Amino acid sequence: MSTPVTPDPWTALRRHTPARIALGRSGSSLPTSEVLAFALAHAQARDAVHAAFDAEGVAAAIEALGMPATIVDSAAPDRATYLRRPDLGRALSDAGRAALVASARGACDLAIVVADGLSCAAVHAHAAPLVETLLPAVRAAGWRLGPVVIARQARVALGDEVGALLGARLVILLVGERPGLSSPDSLGAYITFEPRVGRTDAERNCVSNIRGEGLSYEAAAFKLAWHAREALRLGLTGVALKDESDTALLGVSSPPPVG
Repeated sequence: MSTPVTPDPWTALRRHTPARIALGRSGSSLPTSEVLAFALAHAQARDAVHAAFDAEGVAAAIEALGMPATIVDSAAPDRATYLRRPDLGRALSDAGRAALVASARGACDLAIVVADGLSCAAVHAHAAPLVETLLPAVRAAGWRLGPVVIARQARVALGDEVGALLGARLVILLVGERPGLSSPDSLGAYITFEPRVGRTDAERNCVSNIRGEGLSYEAAAFKLAWHAREALRLGLTGVALKDESDTALLGVSSPPPVG
């Protein structure tokens, strides 16, 4: 009589997550198919970090939405330096600073920065569609919008200097997030009130995992618009601004801010 096989409960769970669970075994090792899948995911993550950024293509997609775009560089002269020197990615080059001063059209309520970050693939795929999805909320609110800035070799904090030079009350920086083994194309969005050099990460809010398998453009745009409205109303971002956008979506009133 054969022994009945007990189904592995983990196998059914695999369809609910891209996480590497229930990989199986081949003797004391992983199956060859899983080893190859891991190697592919690792290669895709490395490619996302080292791929060339098509700043001109992103700028053209933004301009097709009827918005002016300005391309700038950080102080990191190349990708290798950018990866070794994060501090240089947080500051504009002299030429980039001059280009922003020339493109400024007076103070604005909102500046949008699109930065390559650690995944150009994420920016190429998601930046322009997200901006397009966000635009109706920006226009409905009547916010004055500065030129969209496309930044090469850029870290999150570069948005502080960009926003300050444009005289923006608020900056939203879209950036390619550090690739994971199941998400090489994840886009993040950072919101900072009264941007200026020296702001810390505790003074920003973040909406992350914007991609096909994560947060949709519509959901991300809703959260960004909510954060922008609340930031401009309360005069703050960061740990003092809690994400209660879900309660707003449900029509539940939020408690008043503490302090």
